Amino acid sequence: MTAPVPGHREPRPGLDVLIRRVDPDVPLPEYAQPGDAGADLRTTVDCELKPGERAVLPTGVSVALPEGYAAFVHPRSGLAARFGVALVNAPGTIDAGYRGEIKVIVVNLDPRDSVRFERFDRIAQLVVQQVERVRFHQVAELPDSARAGGGFGSTGGHAGLDRASGTSGQVAEGGPTGGNRYASVVSDREGQ
Repeated sequence: MTAPVPGHREPRPGLDVLIRRVDPDVPLPEYAQPGDAGADLRTTVDCELKPGERAVLPTGVSVALPEGYAAFVHPRSGLAARFGVALVNAPGTIDAGYRGEIKVIVVNLDPRDSVRFERFDRIAQLVVQQVERVRFHQVAELPDSARAGGGFGSTGGHAGLDRASGTSGQVAEGGPTGGNRYASVVSDREGQ
């Protein structure tokens, strides 16, 4: 008999999730490696995205999650690193009551090259997690915390953040959006 390895735990039995193939030929989501959090989702269509284009890709599957669980569609890091492919609404949320086909909104962020998807290419990861349903209680004031109202970049840790906005409350170069003319986020704290 072998001695137990410190810090090692035996894998828990998995959660049973009902799945239906919308496309009868699509491979079911699967985990590439033991211990992976996300099961790979595949597309059922061929698609080419030019730089800056986005598309909604079907995965050919739908699921019935148990009450108290949700699934989250995450990007695949290899697609992001090699081809500049991202998910528009990452992570996408699949509620326990949703029974439709899972679809993935992809965007090609590469400034020069098109990216091509072929039928059954792996395009995203599906992570299933237990979720809490909370009860909200309205109060006049929230209790203090060490972070308080510090938001984007307030904890520092990146040279650009520390120089541009850091913890001093200064606005990053380019204004409150950091140069993004399409969105504006400003502090709701008076005087900052």
